[in-house]
Amino acid sequence: MIGKLFDVPRRPLAGSAALLALAAVIMFTAMTDSTMQPLPATAPDDQFSAGRALAHLKEFAAVPRPIGSPAGDQARDYLAGQLRAAGLQVEIQRSVGARSAAGLATFGQVDNIVGRLPGTGSTGTVLIAAHYDSAAMGPGASDDGAAVAAMLETVRALRGGPGLRNDIVLLVSDGEEDGVLGAEAFVREHPLGKAGGVLLNWEARGVSGPSMMFETSANNARLVETFAGAVPAPRGHSAMVELYRLLPNNTDFTPLTKAGFTGMNFAYIQHPSLYHTAGDSIANLHPGSLQHHGSNMLALARTFGDTDLRTLASDHDVTYFRALGTMITYPGGLVWPLAALAAVAVAGLALLARVKRLLSLPRLIAATVSAVVPLAVSAGLAQGLWELLVSWRPAYDLMGGLLHRPRPYQTAIAVLCALAVLGWYLLLRRRLGPAALTVGALTWFAGLGLLCAQVASGTSFLFALPALLGAVGWLAAVLLRTPAWARTVVAMLGPVTAAMLLPSLAGDVFEGMGLALGGVSALVLALFGLVVVPVAESFLPDLAARPKRATALAVPLTALLLTAGLVAAGLVVDDFDADRPRRTHLAYVMNAGTRTAHWVSADADPAPWTKRYVSGHDTSALPPGYARGTLWTGQAPAIAAESPRADVLTYRGGTLKLRVTAGKGTRSVTLRLDQPITHATASAGRFGSASVPVTGTRVGTWPAEVRFRGIPASGALITMRVPEKDRLRLTVIAETDGLTAVPGFVPRPPDLVAATREDGDLTAVTRSYTLTRDSRRGKAALAKQPAGCRTFEGLERRHSSV
Repeated sequence: MIGKLFDVPRRPLAGSAALLALAAVIMFTAMTDSTMQPLPATAPDDQFSAGRALAHLKEFAAVPRPIGSPAGDQARDYLAGQLRAAGLQVEIQRSVGARSAAGLATFGQVDNIVGRLPGTGSTGTVLIAAHYDSAAMGPGASDDGAAVAAMLETVRALRGGPGLRNDIVLLVSDGEEDGVLGAEAFVREHPLGKAGGVLLNWEARGVSGPSMMFETSANNARLVETFAGAVPAPRGHSAMVELYRLLPNNTDFTPLTKAGFTGMNFAYIQHPSLYHTAGDSIANLHPGSLQHHGSNMLALARTFGDTDLRTLASDHDVTYFRALGTMITYPGGLVWPLAALAAVAVAGLALLARVKRLLSLPRLIAATVSAVVPLAVSAGLAQGLWELLVSWRPAYDLMGGLLHRPRPYQTAIAVLCALAVLGWYLLLRRRLGPAALTVGALTWFAGLGLLCAQVASGTSFLFALPALLGAVGWLAAVLLRTPAWARTVVAMLGPVTAAMLLPSLAGDVFEGMGLALGGVSALVLALFGLVVVPVAESFLPDLAARPKRATALAVPLTALLLTAGLVAAGLVVDDFDADRPRRTHLAYVMNAGTRTAHWVSADADPAPWTKRYVSGHDTSALPPGYARGTLWTGQAPAIAAESPRADVLTYRGGTLKLRVTAGKGTRSVTLRLDQPITHATASAGRFGSASVPVTGTRVGTWPAEVRFRGIPASGALITMRVPEKDRLRLTVIAETDGLTAVPGFVPRPPDLVAATREDGDLTAVTRSYTLTRDSRRGKAALAKQPAGCRTFEGLERRHSSV
């Protein structure tokens, strides 16, 4: 029982036509998923203009503006002034934001800008949110300056039209890059943060590409329907929502929705290699991405601004995706029926093929089970390719797989996936039969459709629809007595549906996760291959004919040679230059107690410029608790800088309260402890205080860490719950942006930028302490302390190697 579901005359011609159709669908899908054309500053007043928004962007996003920096203060003043000039009610919310992670408590002094445009008869609040701070390593023109500039242009367009029914609130938050600190403070302390409403949050993880709606709050049916009908160029699909919910990443959207807001999160993600680097600049920002952000923002502000927000409540999510340029949505109640119908259709196809003696049940089971092989091999080959690339070019490791020019490597992965799938098909074609392999592949899709309907309903369409249409198409091709060309057309329903959905998903995964997780994209491409591979039957000899050895070897050899050529091309094309620079990590650290200083780099293979400063891996002279992971080090000259200071206010019952000062001109301070902490509180005078529980421990360094970003000159009060031990070691690290204060420092050449590791490109001055306890008296062993102040100064101090 080995046979084909159906055959056609002139098979090479039919196969070529099928392949061209698939290529056309993939290309058309890519074209319709592109971004918008930017409008100039002369565009009509009622439209969003990227040209006008860029004028604002140049005023505040030319240099890095991390939390607590002078550039951040200047950006805050400019943005608040522009909103006030537009007639909004504006306030600056000054607070302490907080966030916790494994073994880590992060605090920051935040200045949120809150602007309000009252409605004419409000039914609720429409909150438009973006953050004005940037990563310390770059100016953040895209992340998130473009969205902030879009807010100003959106306000201009709104003010020029009729008044909106609902209140429009703009949250231009601070401290997002250090753990969504501004948004956390907004929902914890500000009345508008507690009131709830509809949220539109805007982000970027690259410098170009379409503005995609990649995340929603739960029960998004009415939100998505409004989005699909309101914006001029809707992009995104519900699978992105489900995938993002599974990832540990977060944006301001996370604390805001946890506080009760319902809404949508938008970002563009192409060319992510410049994300959080000096390359995230106005020069590299694609104006079309800014236009897409702003056009969608303006359309949604107008639509939600005039909608009765009380009617947006829903009790389910919807599935949504684009097919040939059209946004398709259907309610969550259809997910299970479609998945079940797909399974029934595939079962019906299997039964028909069995009745026609085209397959047997054992062969179908073997074909279905064996399909795991090309999937696993594809993922393994993609991950293996990445490991090879990192071994050949260690600088790739610092980029996390987000390469500047990855297309040759991505194409190589696609070729390897095609080899794995085609090899599986060719090896088993004569043993199991084309019909069994075709139905077995569709069985995988039907099964994944059912599984996703249970665990991530928004992704089920990716598998259920190709399975359903594929099975229906093959059933029609087998049963109908129509011309051969018509049967070929209906048999292509499944492959064409998969072509509309899976290659673009693989591209999004490549952009979002990079080559370091290329196995995920390879898995998507291999699944696509399972549906498409029956097209190869048009180019293969009859089943009775035994293929020649030379022909059998030609396929894998051609694929491997093509892969090698693509990888070689990638190594040439993706070389580093001033436009697409290499990343390097370098920091300066000085122990204020011993006046010894070192350069430190976490690079696996430092660039020649970095090797000017580091020469070996000896970390024994670094301050206790400073080292994290494997480091390169080198001697450095001492600098004249104030040292940080930690004064003990109380230490009893497992609670340690400190006053921490960082020194003049220092932006941030980090505390590392050799014991875990379970709770931390930070207070910064008139900015207030914040507390967070802490679980787990830090990896590769001391178990606990507390950060305070944007620390006031007067310092901050830090309270921690620590184990009651006889000895507690603490290192305080005062951090200043940049390395130019170090004598002899030579700036990076144009083809190098600072890496994204948060302790890089910093001048760090440290002081280490040991607090001891007399276990018999149960009191801290204090000696020679100034009156009225308990300080670690004067306690037993030990400087040990890390």
